[in-house]
Amino acid sequence: MKTNQAAAAVQTKAPVRHKASRSYIMKARAKHITISVLRGLLIFGLCFMIIQPLITRFSTSLMAEKDLYDSTIVVLPRNPTLDNYMHVATLTNFPKSMINTLWASLLVSVLQAVSCTLVGYGFARYDFPLKKFWFACVVALIVIPPQTIQTSLYTFFARFDIFGIFTLITGSPLNLRSSVAPYALMSLTCMGLKDGLYIYMLRQYFRGIPKSLEEAAYVDGCNTLHTFAKIMLPDAIPTIASCFLFSFVWQWTDLFYTRNFLTTSYRPFYATEMSTMVSRMSRYFSADANNPVIVSAARQQQLISIAVLFCCIPLVILYCFTQRTFVQSIAMSGSKE
Repeated sequence: MKTNQAAAAVQTKAPVRHKASRSYIMKARAKHITISVLRGLLIFGLCFMIIQPLITRFSTSLMAEKDLYDSTIVVLPRNPTLDNYMHVATLTNFPKSMINTLWASLLVSVLQAVSCTLVGYGFARYDFPLKKFWFACVVALIVIPPQTIQTSLYTFFARFDIFGIFTLITGSPLNLRSSVAPYALMSLTCMGLKDGLYIYMLRQYFRGIPKSLEEAAYVDGCNTLHTFAKIMLPDAIPTIASCFLFSFVWQWTDLFYTRNFLTTSYRPFYATEMSTMVSRMSRYFSADANNPVIVSAARQQQLISIAVLFCCIPLVILYCFTQRTFVQSIAMSGSKE
């Protein structure tokens, strides 16, 4: 009798449990679908915010001048043309300015990556006098804008001298402006553009590596330099690559140091050519050089859009080849935190 009652109780509870499990599964699926839809909408919105301006600029770059004043044209041009690209290439001295900018950006990026790696490793692994003070100076490089020392930088490199040695030998200080020497010297001494940020990134990375790796290398007979080159440096390549990419991008679009260090007689850089492009449009499009024409605002914006696209293309190509290393660096820093 008791056995029959227990069996009946089990049979009555089984449908209840089955219904509860089904409702739990349905709720979980609904929650998962809702989160997926919201995530998709968020990603779509972010991608649209990034891609839509580029698509608009590209479509505008293909329009003839009369299409700019046609209110019926929104995206697709009615009279597509590639002449605008030729105009911008001439106005910005495209081949020469791009090569000069590429050379300077590579030089600065490599020197900054090397010097900041050594300094960041030193801050992470060694104790030396006034260590906290010098690291506070590194933080100051991040916080204080370079415009505050613009006059000092100009005077220093326009009359460059070390303890009066050059004045004693040549009779006058050196003028390092109109050359890449200021870029190289500032990058080697960790005073270049955003160097404080790179030192901080590399210091934090090296601090996260266990000291037992170095101690094991010392036990095996490695000296300090060999341990750094063979043990520490290979693991830090993703972070160093990120610093290199940041340095290259910031130097590629830099105007502050370029205007401060380079004169108009020096080889043109693309950023400066692009910033002065509007002032040359009037004479470029005029048949008579003595009577420049008035270039409309819409036409100016169209040519500036093309110049911006020219500036973005090398950076996109660079990211396509280095995005795996860059993402790996972000993932490694996130896992360490």
